Amino acid sequence: MDGSVKVQKKIKSIVIGGGFGGIAAALRLRALGHQVTLIEKLGCLGGRAQVFKKNGFKHDAGPTVITAPFLFDELFELFGENRKDYVEFKPLDPWYRFHFHDGQTFDYSQTIEKTKKEMKKFSVEDANNYEGLLNASKSIFDVGFTKLADKPFNSFSFMLKQIPSLLKLKSYLTVSQLVNKYIKNSNLRAAFSIHPLLVGGNPFSTTSIYALIHFLERNWGVYFSMGGTGKLVEELTKLLKRSGVEVKYNTDIKTAYQKNGKIEKLESMVGEVFLPDNIVFNGDPPTFYKEILKSNSLFEKRKKFLPEKLTTYSMGMFVLFFGTKKQYPKIAHHTIWLGKRFKGLLKDIFDNKILSEDFSLYIHRPTATDQSFAPKGCDSFYVLCPVPNLLGNVDWSVEGSKLQARIVKALELTILPDLQKNISDDFFMTPIDFKNNYRSTHGAGFSIAPNFSQSAWFRYHNKDPHINNLYFAAAGAHPGAGVPGVLSSAKIVESLIK
Repeated sequence: MDGSVKVQKKIKSIVIGGGFGGIAAALRLRALGHQVTLIEKLGCLGGRAQVFKKNGFKHDAGPTVITAPFLFDELFELFGENRKDYVEFKPLDPWYRFHFHDGQTFDYSQTIEKTKKEMKKFSVEDANNYEGLLNASKSIFDVGFTKLADKPFNSFSFMLKQIPSLLKLKSYLTVSQLVNKYIKNSNLRAAFSIHPLLVGGNPFSTTSIYALIHFLERNWGVYFSMGGTGKLVEELTKLLKRSGVEVKYNTDIKTAYQKNGKIEKLESMVGEVFLPDNIVFNGDPPTFYKEILKSNSLFEKRKKFLPEKLTTYSMGMFVLFFGTKKQYPKIAHHTIWLGKRFKGLLKDIFDNKILSEDFSLYIHRPTATDQSFAPKGCDSFYVLCPVPNLLGNVDWSVEGSKLQARIVKALELTILPDLQKNISDDFFMTPIDFKNNYRSTHGAGFSIAPNFSQSAWFRYHNKDPHINNLYFAAAGAHPGAGVPGVLSSAKIVESLIK
């Protein structure tokens, strides 16, 4: 032996997009010993989880709920740290308060007993059937989340092996059809069918696989990150720095050049060049294939896999942010305000792609739990209204302010009296902002919709089938949208690269 030491070359992994999936992928690859660079289009990390501040009011722009907290705990544990030392996840109760068009309310709570007691206000029979629905959700969860959520569906043969389980669980049913087997009251049916909307799906077309969210909440609870989701992003950003991940802000990737089944070079909008061994894309997969990848032949193959004209995208989101000069202590941390129409409204949003006069709303009042979101004696509000994505013909420069006025008026007449004279520092985002800020195809809030024909093997794969160093940790890839989905997506990428 000549005494020389063989030096192992460090693997260069580049993660494009600093949402939760990108942050998680960067941390996981860094823990494998890779040299990791995280590239972010905006001036701070978080992706959709941005933070807006205005005159003492603070607003989380994206996710407001923490479920499956262990997925965040794992990221700190990779480096021998404890998430609880940096950020507190506070359990909420009720999880959600439903306000129906007829004035009735339903508190969906952290205990089964409380939930059944609330259900009895509407139907004793439905309350008695609730545990049947919960058991059905658990059966789906045991397969869909525990066994498959962090497993890659890159192989069709793997998909075929799952078909008996999927058929046994009746995954060909929609979430609505599954709920309706157990619940008869129309208000409760709407309440228990709402979960697909949290990941961009219409409960009347989303596969019942996504009913597992119901048990996922029961299993781990529903939490609020004290200081907001922005505080969680801030602590994860510090963890990236401590672990040695390089983060480049205000850098938007324009082009990915591939040769011989591998991406050899990335170029930013201002001409900066990156030479990766691996690329993990944390943005919308259709955006990558349509706008960034320079490879017509491979794009043609991908188009055959998910033809654009057959692809269904999630809804768009209109998000209204405002403060109030007084507090509304009767408003829960999370309120779901449902209009008179449910199925018809969702058909207008998802299928007809028209902006109706009526709407349903998700309302976040973080000051119910954390007063740091507003000046003393004030409240902070975030109101999310599902709307058509940009495949609909809506002129948001005109309709945005009109929709805001309708929402404020409706809330004033129902749960927020005197809102118009107390509202402060209001502004909104439309699907155009989602397209411009996050490069979301068609301004869809959650990438492609979670239909059966766009789930598991049929969803964008976590590893491209033709480019051997391209991976996806994103809402549009398996297992799907939502914070647990994108964090699980990063776990899959880690296992594929390992």
